[in-house]
Amino acid sequence: MLKQDFLIVGLGNPGAKYEKTRHNLGFMVVQALANKQGFPFKRGVRVSGKLAGGVIEERKVHLLMPTTYMNLSGGAVRKCLDYYQIPLQNVLVIVDDVYLKIGTMRIREKGSAGGHNGLKSIEEHVRTQDYPRLRMGVGGEALSESVLEAYVLGNFNAEERKILPEVIEAGVDVTMRWLTQGIESAKQLAGELKGSQ
Repeated sequence: MLKQDFLIVGLGNPGAKYEKTRHNLGFMVVQALANKQGFPFKRGVRVSGKLAGGVIEERKVHLLMPTTYMNLSGGAVRKCLDYYQIPLQNVLVIVDDVYLKIGTMRIREKGSAGGHNGLKSIEEHVRTQDYPRLRMGVGGEALSESVLEAYVLGNFNAEERKILPEVIEAGVDVTMRWLTQGIESAKQLAGELKGSQ
């Protein structure tokens, strides 16, 4: 018997123009997880995004990549929560974080949007900051506000691309740990993996 439903959301921007940008790291991790599990993505008409899903260790898992653009991600998340009747504690949002060094991850039960427009949009639609999120570093240097947007919408550089497969794989591992063993175990793993602080 299936235990309950879970929703894993990767944030990013749709379209080939943004496919390899730093802002799409959330998409990359969710896509890698879907590939690993053999879950094909399909357009979810009811939820304003691409959906994949299946069963992982007796849990019914839904994977979502909103197709609304980053700043409007919350609408797709809200629709998915309502349609599948998923409680917020069973949601994990995977998002890029410009203030963390690439390779560093932080998973938390709740928290502020920290200036991230995707998280701001989700907060507006679910009306709380109390939902789990996995922040994945795409930074590495202090950036002024004036260059932040160009930076996150830029492609990973050559050095970053060398380690990107490992970064994505680590994100998949932490996500799976959250799903199967809970957030405290996921925090421990995120701290153990290379580059984490």
